[in-house]
Amino acid sequence: MVLKLVIAATALVMMLLAVTKVPLRYNARNVAVRWKTTAMTALAFTVVIGLLTVMLGFVNGMYQLTLHSGQPGNVIVLSDRATDEVVSNLLPTDVGDLERQPGILRDGDRPMASRETYFVVNQPLRNARAGRPGRRFVQVRGLDDPELSARVHGLEMLPGGQWFSSAGVREAADAGDPRQRELVEAVLGEGVAGELGRDRDPATAASWRRPDRLDVGDTFPLGGRTWVVAGVLNSGGSTFNSEVWAKRSLMGGMFGKDTYTSLVCRTADAESARKLKEFFTTQYRKSSVLAQVETDYYESLSNTNKQFLYAIAFVTAVMAIGGAFGVMNTMFAAISQRIRDIGVLRLLGYRRRQILVSFLLESLIIALVGGLAGCALGYLANGLSATSIVNAGPGGGKSVVLRLIIDARILGVGFLLAIAMGLLGGLIPSLSAMRLKPLESLR
Repeated sequence: MVLKLVIAATALVMMLLAVTKVPLRYNARNVAVRWKTTAMTALAFTVVIGLLTVMLGFVNGMYQLTLHSGQPGNVIVLSDRATDEVVSNLLPTDVGDLERQPGILRDGDRPMASRETYFVVNQPLRNARAGRPGRRFVQVRGLDDPELSARVHGLEMLPGGQWFSSAGVREAADAGDPRQRELVEAVLGEGVAGELGRDRDPATAASWRRPDRLDVGDTFPLGGRTWVVAGVLNSGGSTFNSEVWAKRSLMGGMFGKDTYTSLVCRTADAESARKLKEFFTTQYRKSSVLAQVETDYYESLSNTNKQFLYAIAFVTAVMAIGGAFGVMNTMFAAISQRIRDIGVLRLLGYRRRQILVSFLLESLIIALVGGLAGCALGYLANGLSATSIVNAGPGGGKSVVLRLIIDARILGVGFLLAIAMGLLGGLIPSLSAMRLKPLESLR
């Protein structure tokens, strides 16, 4: 749809160029003479289109994050009426019975089901900047078998890492404080590894193996304990990018939650997942649970995107109106200074519609220069990291680290908005110029 509109807008500009009879160098000369006013108007377009591009890149990044988080063959089971993992509670006996149901794939004698407990931990920041928040919320996922859970979720470890041990802790080699001799082993998503890496003391920069994030063997504080990175997940493009994985039995004691929050079951394919979800929803009677196909669950988290889109649409509308009035003001000023020129053009034989097209093209040139500069400026933000919240409803939510994605579609939207503002802002002044009478213009 966007591509078709871009083609139509380009065709409109080309058609105006083809039908104009007034030499383009006339417009170019007048733009150069009023270069200060023209530059300010083009700069306004640059700011509007640049901001729009970045905001849409943020929403696009959130959409891609939730889109690639679920597996179509997985079913996620929460407690009845839970809107999110953070408010779900499943008893160990319920989980044990759920994973024995038919339809769940098995690896030998083990069901392909990931038992998980989700925590949100408040972490003080050691190197918080003045005026910035002094704490962050870290997402911790407690697992019984991390390797099995990674297979269920379709995730792999980056080279050089390993899964945390069955005990979930290891002895520190040089801990002077007896309370710090046991390090909690953790597997990090790439995004949260970068976030935690920013807290390191800059004085130790020479010892960092990866200056952009924590790596295997690095330590960080959380929940009153010292944690050590056992491995880093290849989790880019999913919500697991923002999570810390650790031993569930250890996490329950640290953060006061001994129940499970979810059970993720692997089935043969998407159709099998749909059937298992229906079974848990309509036929399973031993306990009340809420089952969803995992892709549907993460799609519901993208409801946050709609709120951002509504806000962006409102802000864009306000900025677009301002931009159109800016062009309108510039073009009315140009007409007031060139009334005699218009009279001469009419006496030379140029028709009213040719005057209209000439001034409309001048407005579009200003809009296109500013709009293309805005698209180029906004594209510089492509790939930058940002933090946001996704949620499916009241009582739930996840803090996620995402990357801004500014693709051709978003650049096309910016181009279209520039064309639209140029047309709207230039049409009324161009109609005004067209209606000027030759003799009256020369008085």
